[in-house]
Formats: sequence, structure tokens, C-alpha cells
Amino acid sequence: MEMIDKSYSGAVRLLPPALRENANKLEHKLQLYAEELRLRAGFPLTVLLPEGGRELGSAPVSPRDLEAVLEIATSASAHSVRETVRAGYVNASGGYRLGLCGSVTADAGGVTGFHALSSIAIRIPREFPGSADKIALACGGEIPSTLIIAPPGAGKTTLLRDLVRLTSDGCERLGVEPRRVGLCDERGEVAAVASGAAQMDVGRRTDVLSGAPKSAAAMMLVRTMNPEIVALDEITAPEDVTAIEYAANCGVTLFATVHAGNLDELRGKPLYRRLLDARIFELGILIKKFSGTREYEVARL
Repeated sequence: MEMIDKSYSGAVRLLPPALRENANKLEHKLQLYAEELRLRAGFPLTVLLPEGGRELGSAPVSPRDLEAVLEIATSASAHSVRETVRAGYVNASGGYRLGLCGSVTADAGGVTGFHALSSIAIRIPREFPGSADKIALACGGEIPSTLIIAPPGAGKTTLLRDLVRLTSDGCERLGVEPRRVGLCDERGEVAAVASGAAQMDVGRRTDVLSGAPKSAAAMMLVRTMNPEIVALDEITAPEDVTAIEYAANCGVTLFATVHAGNLDELRGKPLYRRLLDARIFELGILIKKFSGTREYEVARL
């Protein structure tokens, strides 16, 4: 429980003092399950819980509050994270990702930054060791290429992280042999590498490539690190699928996550139907939320 407490308190430390005081008033038992802190200019600070959002305090968030959060998250050096800001997010120490929204500046090459922020979403990273055990049990410890399927915010990244940890470290009790894992962590959400070290537990045999597009990272890992498994979070583009096909043709096991509510929705999307038609993934894990809790359904694809 101490680890989960630190996750919430770490997110709260990214807030300016007045908002920090409001966030700390959330009941301890609810802090354990908080998923996100949301700041919107002109509205109260909100925490996202499994059952939905809850306002924290009545004072509206100001534009200056938003600027202060960005300053705290970047140690007052926003220019040092210019490239990720262009993509609409900032990674803060501890594995926290801040999604940014507002008025952008742009040139012929696309978005160059923000000249005014209107909202920030602070995602609170979670580690739940053992959440991937059911996957190992379903296949007798020999985990094949696996696709984690769920809508946004259902916990895909958390489950992927534990699946990577489990297969990287191995588990004699579950019959899982340790294997070399290459992790494509484009936005730094899975491993949260800082100063070369992963701040989240992704296993001792995992090599992490952060910052590079998934499509390029997968190919780089296969060519240079000799992985037995390649893991990717959020497959969203044709080039991601091309990289997965390349890795599969090299004999690598694949773990990946996709946005879909169920198998029918998955099959209805041309991009994902291409994956299914290629028969790359043998196992599908559907995450479903019921009354604030998550359940995992294992299906053969």
C-alpha cells in the first residue's frame, strides 16, 4: 500500500500550494485508487476515481495555476522538454505524464508549443504486481503473443507493465521462464526511465527504448538487442502494425495494447483487423470495468 500512497502524493507535489492543499483532503482510501488529477481553467480541481470524477475544493483553477504545474513538472525548464510539448504532453519524474491542452503555436512543420494552457491532465502511474498472473495461468506459463484490449482509461498500460515484469523476471510458481524483453516506451508511460534507470518495475531482463516512435523502436530493438519479446503500448497507426509484422517474422513474441471495447469492435476497425488476419496474436485479454473494479477475460484470437 505504501507504493500506491506514494503514487498519489507524487502527483499532488506537482500542484501549486493552494491546489495541493485541496488534493490532500481526499480520503486516504480513495487516494489509493485515484487515476488522474484534472485541471481546467475556470473550474475546480478534479480527481478521477474508478467510479468517476470528483471535484476537490470550490476555487476555480487559474491560468497561472496551469503554468505553475508545468514549471514544477519541468523544474522551470520547459524548453528542455520542447519535443514532447509539441506532441501535447510532458513526462515528470516518477513516471507521471501530463497531458496538455490550450492554444498552440504552429508553423509549416506543425505544432511548435503552447502560448496559453487551458487544461492539464496528470496521469497517476500504478503498479499492481500479480495482475498478469491470470494470463500465465491461462496458458500454463508459456505466454504467447498477447493483445490487451480495452477502452481508454481501463488499465491497459498497467497490465502491460506487469506482463513485461512477469516475463522478464520469470516466476517458478507460475511456470514462467525468464526471457529477454524489448520495451518500446514512446511516451515514457510504461517504464518511466529517468537518468537511464526505469522508475517503474519492468523486470531485470528488460531493455527500454524511450522517446522513439513505436514503429522505429520495435525494429531497432529487434536489430540491436536480440529480444525474445517485444512490447508496445497503444497500437494506433499502420506503421505500428508494419513493425509488429516485421518483429513477428523475426520470430519474436509480441505484447501490445489496443483501444477497443470488445472483440467485435476490434474486428470492425480495419487497422486491427489487419493484425487479426495476420494471426500474429494468439491471446486476447479484455479488460472490463464493473462498479469501479476491473476484470480480465482471456480469449483465444
